[in-house]
Amino acid sequence: MSMVKTDLVKSYENFSVVQHPQSERLYHIELKDEAVTAFLEKHRNTISQQLEYIPYMRYVIAKDLKQVLGEEFSKVINEVLHDREFGGFTLGIGKLTSSDEDYVKFSTAITHLIGGVNFDAMSGKYYARFTVKDTDNSDSYLRQAYRLFTLHTDGTFVNEPCDWLLMMKFAEENAIDGESRLLHLDDWEELDYYTNHPIASTKIPYKSPASKNVSQTVYNDTFFEHNGKPCIQFIDQFACPDTIEQAEYLKSMSESMENSTAVVELNLPVGDLVVLNNTFWLHGRAAFEKHPDLHRELLRQRGYFKKV
Repeated sequence: MSMVKTDLVKSYENFSVVQHPQSERLYHIELKDEAVTAFLEKHRNTISQQLEYIPYMRYVIAKDLKQVLGEEFSKVINEVLHDREFGGFTLGIGKLTSSDEDYVKFSTAITHLIGGVNFDAMSGKYYARFTVKDTDNSDSYLRQAYRLFTLHTDGTFVNEPCDWLLMMKFAEENAIDGESRLLHLDDWEELDYYTNHPIASTKIPYKSPASKNVSQTVYNDTFFEHNGKPCIQFIDQFACPDTIEQAEYLKSMSESMENSTAVVELNLPVGDLVVLNNTFWLHGRAAFEKHPDLHRELLRQRGYFKKV
């Protein structure tokens, strides 16, 4: 039986909501072409540099997107993200534009209907754009195409809330495999075992590599509770446990999640984005098939829910 709430799955004036074809935990939102075109036309002369230099402009374009799509759009996406049963959606504008500038503006409008963004120290901006290609000499798995990028949550090595995550695909050529891998915490078969383990509430040190441009050490409980439900903070690459027992727990937990039958391999076309509640959705990436001209570019934004 479908989990999707029928009161959300319907057509609105300028958009419609359907169950995502790959997961009952996700929605897909189809936007009316004329509404998207009106938004892009209104901000034809807005450039991404303005959004970087003038923070209030990010909320201005969010207001304009809400005006063209309707008040219901903002209500729907926030309801979805806060709903523990779901917590994620996809949508896109790739059939109307292939402009990087349009993608930055549109994704920024979406995120600022949700809340505020965290500064991304890796890029020195409120968002990061990064490429995956055949060769790489980085110090993390983010850009390493032929390795499994294991399931994790974002923001583990910064001392600020990271409630949600947006990823948008800007470009892709010669890419076989490399799908985004997602896991909703409540679908993980061994959730109870790992949340009830004594080390689940032990504070684990997290340190980022040099490329992240963050030098502090952050101490995280692997699991914490919100609204009576377990949430998670974890990434294997940056966890620096203090004991053998902690290391064994984290390794076993990561392997259990990777082997879960509930992992979704998400198909995300160019120009589409996915937004997830970062406290109970984990994400990663499958390895790509080897190709000398592999190229994929993604944008990432992450941040906190707006105060209500």
